[in-house]
Amino acid sequence: MSEKSVLEVIKENYGKIYTAERKVASYVLAHPTETININVAQLARRSGVSDATVIRMCHHLGYEGYYQLRLSLAKDVGRNDPDDEGVQKQPNAIQLLFNGYAQKLLDVGECINGEAVRASVELIKQANEIYIIGVGNTMPLVLYMGFRLGRLGIRCIYDVAPEYFMNHINLATDGDIVIAISHSGSSKQIIQGMKLAKEKGLKMIAITSSVQSPVYELADYPLLSAGYEESFNCYKSYAHLRETAVIDALLELLTNWEAIQRSGADLPEMILAEYKY
Repeated sequence: MSEKSVLEVIKENYGKIYTAERKVASYVLAHPTETININVAQLARRSGVSDATVIRMCHHLGYEGYYQLRLSLAKDVGRNDPDDEGVQKQPNAIQLLFNGYAQKLLDVGECINGEAVRASVELIKQANEIYIIGVGNTMPLVLYMGFRLGRLGIRCIYDVAPEYFMNHINLATDGDIVIAISHSGSSKQIIQGMKLAKEKGLKMIAITSSVQSPVYELADYPLLSAGYEESFNCYKSYAHLRETAVIDALLELLTNWEAIQRSGADLPEMILAEYKY
């Protein structure tokens, strides 16, 4: 891609793209800040076109997809918004940051569906095997949740590559479930895994920040990890504070010390204790 801004690229190529794609381009030109806060499905709906049209427009403009265009646009908007880094210059910056983190968690608690959380806990308790799936920057959350579930005596499988979780889901049997973690709710490989799970008749839990997303819609029990509206930041998108909080809430509700001792799930911790002071 060139060093030109997204809006400049759109203006230069506006006359070269198809009529339907111009609807998307016009929306982005008129609402650049709003655009960085919505996903493909939302942009398509607001532009009056299909998801595929949004993707085609991005390709015709020279971007690999909507996510790359969105990241580039967010950087463009950020360059023109010096207030974004203002907190760093405040004398009480640390307190402000942690106050912000606390508020984000409180917002999640107010917005999340409590019944869906309880139902998810019961589904996990009854599951024969759990497949935890995620890609990209949500992979650390997959590893964290899988490790913690194992320490609670709950059988689960989690891998670092889509090829692995697709294999596992394809071999799933009755009583197995899937937990999908996707911040955007539009990761193609996660959607493919969930569609395969649906074909196999598996129940699915999803942790995502986007209601209007394929991941949210495919899940039997979608758990919203978003609070109230907040501007997208391409760097902060890697800090999955809210998703981690939802995972920890599930783990807290699943913790049963009698079951842990009965299953011997705490044995690895006892064995590895010799390596700690």
